[in-house]
Amino acid sequence: MVDVVEEIRKFVEEESKKPTAKYGYEPYEFHLIPMRNYAVKLAKGLGADVEIVEISAWSHDVGSIIYGREKHHLTGVKIIGKKLSELNYPKNKIKQVLHCILTHRSSNGLKPKTIEAKIISDADAISNFDNISGIFKAAFVYEGQTQGEARKTSRDKLSRKWNKLYLDESKKLIKPKYDAAMLLLS
Repeated sequence: MVDVVEEIRKFVEEESKKPTAKYGYEPYEFHLIPMRNYAVKLAKGLGADVEIVEISAWSHDVGSIIYGREKHHLTGVKIIGKKLSELNYPKNKIKQVLHCILTHRSSNGLKPKTIEAKIISDADAISNFDNISGIFKAAFVYEGQTQGEARKTSRDKLSRKWNKLYLDESKKLIKPKYDAAMLLLS
């Protein structure tokens, strides 16, 4: 029997290693792995479907890896829907994973309706607190910001991430890092 979680993880990692990956391998290592770990921890603690959460965690940014950030929730849905169908994953479960991918970005205006989708949205946000250096890298390298601008935009981004959390459990999990980041970036 095919381990769908592992197949999706390998697929996303391989896409991240390709020279065409929009942001290289670093997002896999510094975003997807910690994000997946937070998501699974939350799923187990909240009694959510761990398999749906884990597949969604590995695959939520695949559209960004392959095509870039713009509308990556939509491109990701197409890519992973096709991939899961090829793996003969049950249609009802595919639908759940696609809902998680589609609603993981608060900026798109779509709200997560299931506990699994809320976990993916929250884990995506809280993983940023483990990768502040990546936020600064984006500010300096991709956006050409000064140190002062980078400090402000990084603080603002982390504040937005904190304020968009759906679950009290997520806030409890990340509160010490949130407080430390706000202190250091003030």
